[in-house]
Amino acid sequence: MLFSDVLGLDYIKNHLITSVHNGRIPHAQLFVGQGVLPLAIAYSQYLLCGNSGFENTEGNASCNLKFNKFSHPDLHFVYPVATNEKIKSHPISNHFAEEWRAFLLENPYGNLFDWYNHLGIENKQGNISVDEAQDIVKSLSLKSYEGGYKVMIIWVAEKMNSPCANKLLKILEEPPEKTVFILITEDEELLLTTIKSRCQLLKIPLLPEEILAQGLVQRENAPYTLAKDFARQASGDYNTALRLYRNSKENHQFEDWVIFWIRAAFRAKGNKSVINDLLSWSDTLASTGREAQKKFLDYCISFFRQAMLLNYQVPSLVYLQFKDPKFALENFAPFIHGENILEIIDALETANYHIERNGNAKIIFTDLSIQLTRLLHKKP
Repeated sequence: MLFSDVLGLDYIKNHLITSVHNGRIPHAQLFVGQGVLPLAIAYSQYLLCGNSGFENTEGNASCNLKFNKFSHPDLHFVYPVATNEKIKSHPISNHFAEEWRAFLLENPYGNLFDWYNHLGIENKQGNISVDEAQDIVKSLSLKSYEGGYKVMIIWVAEKMNSPCANKLLKILEEPPEKTVFILITEDEELLLTTIKSRCQLLKIPLLPEEILAQGLVQRENAPYTLAKDFARQASGDYNTALRLYRNSKENHQFEDWVIFWIRAAFRAKGNKSVINDLLSWSDTLASTGREAQKKFLDYCISFFRQAMLLNYQVPSLVYLQFKDPKFALENFAPFIHGENILEIIDALETANYHIERNGNAKIIFTDLSIQLTRLLHKKP
C-alpha cells in the first residue's frame, strides 16, 4: 500500500518519511487513531522497500509487488482472533493469514467488528493471547528475508491480554536489530502503562469531511452530494462513511431496534403489559453478537445526542435520517433535554462497559430498558 493510497494525513506522512530519511526510526511506535492500519502498512512498505516520496516509487520493484497482496515475508501482522470451526484451540494470527489478506484487500480501513464478521466469529470476542506472544518472539528471531528491516504490526493492540503484554515487554524494549514494532489502537488508555512507556506515541487525527467525501467519490464512484452527506455523518472515520454509503439502500437494523425500543419505553409507564415487549426486545438484542451489541449502543448514543441537538435548536449539526416514515426525530426531540441526557448517555456507556466484559446481555438490556422508561418521562 502506497502513501498515495492513504486518505489525507499529508503532514503525518511527511513526518514518517523524514524520520526514515534521517535514520531516526523508533523501534517501537504506538499509532493512536481511527482507520490507522493503511498508514501503518504504507509506512512499512516505505521502510522495507527503500521507496521515496508519497508515491512510494523508485524502490525495490519486487518488494513493492509483494505488498500488493500483503504477502511480504518481512511484514508480520498480529490481530485479535478466536476459535472457530477451523481452529478449535490456541488460535493465533498465523492461523488466519489467508483470511486476513482477503480482509485487507476488501477494505483496509475495516474495523474490529468488520474483521470478526469476516471471520464469522461475531458472537465471540477475540483477543491477542500469550500464544501469540510466543509466536511473535519466534518469528522475529529469524533473519529478515531481504536482509533489511522486519516490521511487526499489532492491530487493535488493546486486545492483548495481560500474559501476552507482559511477555512482550522485553522484546519491545530490546528488539532484534532492524526490527520495528507498530502498535495500533484507538484508545491508548486501554493499554498497559508498561507497554505504552516502551513506545513512541504518534496520534493520528480524524479526517476532514472533504477528504472523506473525495475518498467516496474516487473509490466508490459516489455522487459528490451524497458522499458529502455521509462524510458529515462519519465523524472523521472513512470506514463509517464507506459503510453508510454501501448500506444506504439496505434495511438499517439499528434504526428498527431503537425506534421500537423508545416507543415501548414510552408506553411502559403505567402499562405493565408493555413490559413484555421490552423483555422481548432485550431477548432479541441478547441473541446477537457482542460486537453488534456494542455497535448498537454506540448508535443509540449518537441517536440521543442528535435528538438533544434538535431540541436545543441546532439543526445544522443533525445528520441522522430515518427510513421509517412514521418516525420523526423532531417529534421525539423535546423529550431529550438537560435533565436526562447525561443520565441516558451514562446508562448506555455503562451497558457498553458490561457488554465488553462479558456480562449477561439479557439482564443488561432489560435493566437499560427499565432505566429508559423512567428517564424519558423525566421533566425538563
